[in-house]
Amino acid sequence: MVSPTVDLLKEQLPVQQEPLVLSGDVRTGLVLVDVVNGFCTVGAGNLAPKQPNKQIAGMVAEAVRLARAFCERKMPVFAFLDTHHPDIPEHPYPPHCIIGTDEANLVPELQWLENEPNATLRRKDCIDGFIGSIEKDGSNIFVDWVQRHQIKSVLVVGICTDICVLDFVSSAFSARNRGILAPLEDVIVYSRGCATFDLPVHVAQASKDLIAHPQELMHHIGLYIATGRGAKVASEVLFAA
Repeated sequence: MVSPTVDLLKEQLPVQQEPLVLSGDVRTGLVLVDVVNGFCTVGAGNLAPKQPNKQIAGMVAEAVRLARAFCERKMPVFAFLDTHHPDIPEHPYPPHCIIGTDEANLVPELQWLENEPNATLRRKDCIDGFIGSIEKDGSNIFVDWVQRHQIKSVLVVGICTDICVLDFVSSAFSARNRGILAPLEDVIVYSRGCATFDLPVHVAQASKDLIAHPQELMHHIGLYIATGRGAKVASEVLFAA
């Protein structure tokens, strides 16, 4: 997708973004969506970037920075890890993040979260992390986390902006509006803390099985639709002194 086209889209479908300063006055939790090797580490799998990708690398760096900052301040962290059984495909995507493989693990820079008492990790076998948090008895790990920590605002980062991040945000708002996620009030998506994959039109056209997915365009569309669901979008995230 050529830059003028993306610029035109941003002009016609603007996304309002503002800096977010976390002061501790509002109980805020950090949600990491699928910052795993299978989506973020070059060459790690079918859905991983084939070569270094600036948007994805920037997202990982921001996710690591925020995870460190939240844990240092004893603020709650929740991480989704996309994890699939080999005999249960997730159409229309090729096999990815198979359980027991390194694809399904957090990127190296975040693996310390596995031993972090302030973090809750949840392996999910579907796109939507909220649905993937449902247990066999009907309880929901994410709902329990929100209620246990009395979280009023969640800050969401991860991949993909227009797929797993968007689906989770949409479900979180639906659950909040039905009174399932009390006391949650706000869902904030951090634009530089999110990323999506890049599949240019010319590459997709070379195969009948691929659908074009221009990265910058789809990232913006994901943010735009999230605002339509009720999300706020942060241009940067800072911590009050």
